[in-house]
Amino acid sequence: MKKNLNTQKKMKSLGQKIVWLTCYDYSFASVLETTDIDLILVGDSGGMVLLGYEDTSPVSMDEMIFMCKAVRRGAPNKFVVGDMPKGSYEISDFDAVKNAMRFVKEGGCDAIKLEGGSNMASRVRAITQSGIPVIGHIGLTPQTSAQFGGYRVVGKSESEAKELLRNAQDLEASGVFAILLEATPPSVSEELAVTLSSIIFGIGAGPKTHGQLLILHDLLGLYPNFRPKFAKCYIPAIMEIFLENTALQEDLTRYGKETRRDGLREIASLAVSKYVEEVREGSFPGPEYSY
Repeated sequence: MKKNLNTQKKMKSLGQKIVWLTCYDYSFASVLETTDIDLILVGDSGGMVLLGYEDTSPVSMDEMIFMCKAVRRGAPNKFVVGDMPKGSYEISDFDAVKNAMRFVKEGGCDAIKLEGGSNMASRVRAITQSGIPVIGHIGLTPQTSAQFGGYRVVGKSESEAKELLRNAQDLEASGVFAILLEATPPSVSEELAVTLSSIIFGIGAGPKTHGQLLILHDLLGLYPNFRPKFAKCYIPAIMEIFLENTALQEDLTRYGKETRRDGLREIASLAVSKYVEEVREGSFPGPEYSY
């Protein structure tokens, strides 16, 4: 069953961790469909891991819609969030609503995510008033990271921590149902999770948020260029299980043809399930994956 807004809010109230991953294509989306993952983010990070761009800046709306369509076909029963790319919402409320509507009507998304805090309050308000749920994104914001010294931890100083809280409060007042904190100290993330009424997600924000996000290609060890400190590759944790299972099969060729569980699809499914398990039980992210 799709984890809609009410489901997610109930999970938060019960103290149950909400777990999501990025995804950009049909094949991996069909894997996520079979797991207990709660949400899928079709992130503009797909521009880097799927399309080979140096960063997320070049990603276009058409490319995002293309990826969203593929993910929706592969995961028809998951809550899918479309990531608004740079240039698709900053110019005006009109552009923001028009492009957010494309994610819903063309891409099949259930919600959108956009970067920025108080400066994007008007955009958030316009999109939510059009009937589209919005997730805010503050802390390290990759689309504008070059303006603030590149990829770095945000919120280490008292002034930055206060600025994060102010931005989060303004986003909440504008109508977001959730806020993603990226690369923020765990103490700051915990304060926001306790202070605000919105769902607080983290990616590199410590264990005290209401849910966790990772890049699928980091979880699977597929992206060759960079892996941030907070990202855990889960392949080593599940390979023994995979090898033991395949070793038990009398006819591995037949097993593979009948189940498709003899290769990368099964390895990915096991890795994702292990990630979900560790987030739910509270063992991820531990200190080694936090700032």
